[in-house]
This record gives sequence, C-alpha cells and structure tokens, in this order.
Amino acid sequence: MNFEDKIKELNIKLPEAKAPVGSYVAAKISGNLLYISGQISINEKGDLIKGKVGKDLSTEEGYKAAERCGLSIVAQVKKACNNDLSKVKSCIKLTGFVNSTDNFIEQPKVINGASDLIASIFGDSGMHTRAAVSTNSLPLGVSVEVDAIFELN
Repeated sequence: MNFEDKIKELNIKLPEAKAPVGSYVAAKISGNLLYISGQISINEKGDLIKGKVGKDLSTEEGYKAAERCGLSIVAQVKKACNNDLSKVKSCIKLTGFVNSTDNFIEQPKVINGASDLIASIFGDSGMHTRAAVSTNSLPLGVSVEVDAIFELN
C-alpha cells in the first residue's frame, strides 16, 4: 500500500511538522525505530485545543483532539523520513495522555482518535500497542497529547 496515496484518498491534509519548543527533538531514529515526541492537540487553524475532557470537552471532542495529534504524528514521521512515508514498516506504539476530570473514564475512546487515524493511513502496518492515560494537566492547558514509536524499513 502506498501511504501517500492513502492520505490523498482519505482527503487528509497533514499539518506542518512543528519544531519543538523545549530542550528536546521532535523525532529521533535509533536503529530501525523512529520515536516521535508528544504531539499536542492543535486544530486546523493552528489554535490549541484546550480544556478538560469530561468538563470542557465531550468524549467525541476529545476524540477529534486526539485525531489532530495523530495528524501531527504523521507529519513528524514524514519529515523524519525525508518526505518518504514508504520508509515506514509499522507503527509500534502510541501513548496518549488525556487532560480529564477525576471521574472521566473514557480515555481509551478519546485516544481512539489517534489510533483510528494511524490505522486508516497505514492499514495493517498501522496497528499498534497503546496506553491511554488520564492526567490532571498537560502543557499549555491542551486536552490531549500523543507520542509514538514507528519501525522503519
């Protein structure tokens, strides 16, 4: 499967791969593994998607925020692979963090936004292991952050 063709077929517009704002790198290759730093929830206009899921955002809105994180992950992967997604063998793992209320228990449904996006682009190669974790706060007040590990050819 050609991943670029799949992105076009799904009418997906990848965001710009943002440079890190701290003392870290956005992506790092070690052996045949590509690590993508946490990508925060940013909408199509470049605005932060902020607030607590379960209070300020619904589960569905959290799902959409996680989907935006997934788009940023793919953008970072593409940049790290010199714009050649054919270098991707598989997605190994996603870790998703949900800024949620104490009684919110649907973190997995929220992080499905990123998981579904990755699987829709990479097919069977996009099936991954995962953690979906609740947190009481995320950088800049965002609702969701997701990081990833990919295997390269």
